[in-house]
Amino acid sequence: MTTPKITFRTVAIDTPDPNKLAQFYCDLTGGKILRADDEWVETEHNDGHRLSFQLATDFVAPTWPDPKVPQQMHPDFYACEYGPAHEHALSLGAKLLEDESGHEGFRVYADPDGHPFCICLDG
Repeated sequence: MTTPKITFRTVAIDTPDPNKLAQFYCDLTGGKILRADDEWVETEHNDGHRLSFQLATDFVAPTWPDPKVPQQMHPDFYACEYGPAHEHALSLGAKLLEDESGHEGFRVYADPDGHPFCICLDG
C-alpha cells in the first residue's frame, strides 16, 4: 500500500471572536490574515506557519495552570531576547502566567481568550 501524501497546513484554535484573536496573533508575530469571515479566520505568520481561528459559541477559557479547565493546546514562539518580546506581548493584551523561574528557555503567557502560549529563547 502506498502512503498518501498528507501535508500539515494549520492549527485551528477555538475562540468566541475569531477576528479579534487572529488579529492578536498577527500583531504578535507580524503575520497577516489570509481569509476571514465571522466563523473562520486563517492567518500566515512571518515564518510561513499558519494558525486558524474558528468560532466556538460554547468556548470556555483554559484556566492553566489550574487544572479546572485544562489547556487544549499551546503554540511556542521564539525570540532572540525576552525583554522586547515580553513587552510587546503584554502591550497586545497577553498576560504572563509563568516566568522562567525553575526552568530556562521559555515564559508562559495567556492570549486575550486565555489560551496559553510560550515565548522561548531562540538560540
